[in-house]
Amino acid sequence: MTFTRYAIYFAPPAQAEWTSFATQWLGWDMEAGTEVAHPVIDGVDVAAATDVPRKYGLHATLKPPFRLNKGQSLTDLQDACERLAGTQPPVTLDGLEITRLGRFLALRPLGDTDALNELAAACVRELDGFRAPTSAAELDRRRASGLTPEQDANLLRWGYPYVMDTFRFHITLSGKLDKPTLKTVQAALEDHLVPLLPAPCQIKDLALMGEAEDGRFHLIHRYALSG
Repeated sequence: MTFTRYAIYFAPPAQAEWTSFATQWLGWDMEAGTEVAHPVIDGVDVAAATDVPRKYGLHATLKPPFRLNKGQSLTDLQDACERLAGTQPPVTLDGLEITRLGRFLALRPLGDTDALNELAAACVRELDGFRAPTSAAELDRRRASGLTPEQDANLLRWGYPYVMDTFRFHITLSGKLDKPTLKTVQAALEDHLVPLLPAPCQIKDLALMGEAEDGRFHLIHRYALSG
């Protein structure tokens, strides 16, 4: 398969019950590379609520999607991911909770996130040599949403505004929703997903992802954190 961009994700363990439900919720299994049927929940149009984040799969971004730089290959990137994972220890979070981020819903970590933020920063920093320079069009598109000076500096240095000190770990569960729909969807997730969430929640590997030409993300390989 040909990929247009790559990214480093936290991809929840495929065998976990909460992963199975949340993957069905989004409707795209990035590990298997297949669409999956949404759960049927009274009063909720799951397909509509998850249309925007579906192509990314169930994940939290550690290094945002990037095009490969000239002179770099996927094999080079895979080797670098393996080396990086060998220098980073696993991360344990107290747990996860449903949170409203503006008009969309996501899972956010509970408790101290210093180790998690350090892991994300290492992914951004150590793999940055594989990232092709940000185009002028991309800079304009990112800036159109309105950025703080710190976010703009990150965009110029790292190709994405929300990294390093402005990074916020989150697992997106919906697109932007109006207030009544937001309330309904959140209640459904509180009923069906929250009881399945792990406490503690462990991050044991880095997931190298590839974006196919249709925009869907696929798992290429997991690299165990063993530092």
